[in-house]
Amino acid sequence: MEIIKSNGELHPLDLEKLNTSLKNAGATEHLSQKITDEVTLILYDGISSKEIYKTAFTLLKKYSRPTAARYKLKKAIMEMGETGYPFEKFVAELLKNEGFNTNVGVIVQGHCVKHEVDVIAEKDNLHYMCECKFHNTSNRNCNVKIPLYIQSRFKDVEQEWKKKEGHSTKFHQGWIFTNTRFTKDAIQYGACSGLQLISWDYPKNKSIKERVDRLGIHPITCLTTLTMKEKKAILKIGKVLCMDLCMDPTLLTLIGVKETQHKNILKEAHEVCFKPTAP
Repeated sequence: MEIIKSNGELHPLDLEKLNTSLKNAGATEHLSQKITDEVTLILYDGISSKEIYKTAFTLLKKYSRPTAARYKLKKAIMEMGETGYPFEKFVAELLKNEGFNTNVGVIVQGHCVKHEVDVIAEKDNLHYMCECKFHNTSNRNCNVKIPLYIQSRFKDVEQEWKKKEGHSTKFHQGWIFTNTRFTKDAIQYGACSGLQLISWDYPKNKSIKERVDRLGIHPITCLTTLTMKEKKAILKIGKVLCMDLCMDPTLLTLIGVKETQHKNILKEAHEVCFKPTAP
């Protein structure tokens, strides 16, 4: 049996992959197998991956909302808005939780011209210029033109960085984060030029998905107890993480959420952040 991926390509059905993704979201072996078995009942040759996801998500929400919230990570990132700014802040938070000092939306003087850089990240002798390419649909990928352009900007910035005191021995590198994927040519150019590419599922062990799974840093948009309007209101005031809500519950009052709803929303937020095992 084959399924249709978001890019229109046909791929062999892999139920083990579904099972693993459910367990990564916090479902027990029993629950992940139960949902996989129930999803099997709606399968047909040529079914879309979107329909499989939607069915699994609906079932998860029925059994465990916090697990469902973690499971919808990819969609949640796409729901972060029409602009890429919340995504830039989200990337900065991921790096911050890996020990980096980060700055978002920085004007940097290059050798030739000034550049607006999405995220600057520093740790020890590492100094990174990070550009973020946000897409709100899964079928839009970054082609080779993106890393070609970013690398030229990075080289201009790097020349100026190396002139600074203490920077001659630092390792400088350009990074690109995207919430979708890179084309093969883009990945090949990145590897050849020394530019670090990070997408939803690339590279192995360092992708956005794996970083979130490892760090437990989830976007506010993953919560199933908040409406889309409420999520946008929180994003608008510069808060992008579930953890922001856990640390400051008054955000709910600030955006006008009824007090009777606070308990359920905060319960889900805490369970998403601290990842208890689903029943």
